[in-house]
Amino acid sequence: MSPVPPVSPEPPSESARPYHHGDLRRAILGAALDVIAADGPAALSLRDLARRAGVSHAAPAHHFKDRTGLLTAIAAEGYALLAEALAAADGLRDAGVRYVRFAREHPAHFQVMFSPELLRGDDLELTTARTLAGERLRAAVAALPAEGRGADARLAGVAAWSLAHGFATLLLSHNLDGPVGDQDPDEVFRALTGMLFRPQQP
Repeated sequence: MSPVPPVSPEPPSESARPYHHGDLRRAILGAALDVIAADGPAALSLRDLARRAGVSHAAPAHHFKDRTGLLTAIAAEGYALLAEALAAADGLRDAGVRYVRFAREHPAHFQVMFSPELLRGDDLELTTARTLAGERLRAAVAALPAEGRGADARLAGVAAWSLAHGFATLLLSHNLDGPVGDQDPDEVFRALTGMLFRPQQP
């Protein structure tokens, strides 16, 4: 009688794969940022991100619960990075330069941060980081002499944010490829603020 060949164990199904993956949270965030930078938030799929990370399709839910949770975590991280960048600013103009630089260096974060319809607005991590970033910008505005920011510091902050955010958005969407060309965007923005906000003559 010939021996019965051993039965090879079946490979585990995708749902049975372990979700432990070192720093899985970081791996999923990194993969998500790559997808958003290339194709936008609409292309994001937790199942696809799990495949990229080599884990079960349910694994990302252990860290983010759902797609909204993942996008909210990305936005919270973005605001924390922005607050860190603004903390080192030397005055309002430098804060604007750092804002634009942040957008260039973290385009996926930047895109998600300002898409509130994609986020869980009451998330504590998100609201805390967003508040801190706003406080850093307001501090830069408050440091201006009164004659430089006018009577309404809040509106001055809106003006400064609008200028930096608008420039960054136009830059990332390639609408400034012609005017900016090969110039350093930081220096272009510095020149722009100098043109629009000259010291008032007595």
